[in-house]
Amino acid sequence: MSQVNSIYGLFPGPHSAERGMNALRDAGVPADKIVVMASEPFEEYSFAQSDRSTWMGWIAVGGGVFGAIAGFSLAWFVQTAYPLAAGGMPLVAPWPTGIVTYELTMMSAVLVTVIALLVGSRIPDWSDKLYDPEISYGKVLIGVVDPSDESRASLEDRLRRAGAEKIKATGRFASN
Repeated sequence: MSQVNSIYGLFPGPHSAERGMNALRDAGVPADKIVVMASEPFEEYSFAQSDRSTWMGWIAVGGGVFGAIAGFSLAWFVQTAYPLAAGGMPLVAPWPTGIVTYELTMMSAVLVTVIALLVGSRIPDWSDKLYDPEISYGKVLIGVVDPSDESRASLEDRLRRAGAEKIKATGRFASN
């Protein structure tokens, strides 16, 4: 079992999980300490919207701009460092420069996006995780990571009143 100190409730469905999430918010639990896990996405419920904001689009644009500058600089440098007789044509040819610029723009945008996706989703993540096998059978886990000892009874009561079928604990709370 996990070494994470936590208290969590297993809810039968998304409606009761929504009530559990609201109960934890009403108790003043910080959003970064609340854990939500389900076997399927419940995008229409607010408990599934907890970490929606992302910088992924801007990171991809930044990677593309970096790639465009790098691609143009590479093509320009190669064509001016080793000039060939062009017979009256421009030294920096627009079509080959455009192709190199485009390809490096796309490559950097894709690579930076994949790296940002992996970092943003914390893959790989070797830290201890909160997990219960009943999630695989359709239950929704709503819990609190590292709650204070004084708030344990209150949190369990709130989760139970919100509709949790089971209340479980891990880490230092498991033996109590």
